[in-house]
Amino acid sequence: MRDRLAGWIAGDFSNKAQSQAHPRDFAHIRVFFRPLPWSFFDDMGFYSEQVYDHDLWTPYRQGVHRFIDRGDHVYVENFALKDSIRFAGAAREVSILSTITPQDIERRWHCSMIFTWQQDRFWGSVEGNQCLIEKNGKTTYLISEVELTETTFNSWDRGMDRETNRQVWGSDHGALQFVKQASYEVPSP
Repeated sequence: MRDRLAGWIAGDFSNKAQSQAHPRDFAHIRVFFRPLPWSFFDDMGFYSEQVYDHDLWTPYRQGVHRFIDRGDHVYVENFALKDSIRFAGAAREVSILSTITPQDIERRWHCSMIFTWQQDRFWGSVEGNQCLIEKNGKTTYLISEVELTETTFNSWDRGMDRETNRQVWGSDHGALQFVKQASYEVPSP
């Protein structure tokens, strides 16, 4: 299960069609999931980057992820980069990617994703409601839902007020709908 998930998510994704069809509701965004060398975690890992298509060198979200096979699901640990701007563009430039070390990351506790296989696709969501994110002067908890097929990646992230459980940030118009533009090779042990 983990190998299929990794193979499907390893790539460059764009929501260009969605942003052109609904320009008021969706910006044109690119999401990259670039495999890390197996030696990074002694396990399967990825670097991810989300950017507006018009500003590829200024990512608004970056992360490192370790994929752990738990039999009936894949548990994806999430890590933040301590100095993220140093690694901007690493999803597209492997010379930058190769400079990231385990000392450059720190675990984002309670922010792991759990992916399960259902019918012909993967469904993922963040564990619980303790993945806390400061945004717009408020501490919010993250709700993240992902649907992944071999060629598509749909993602809907929302920040919810801890007191009222109302949405504070994120799309009011549903999931971002990405189509795979390019695939990356996933290393094996």
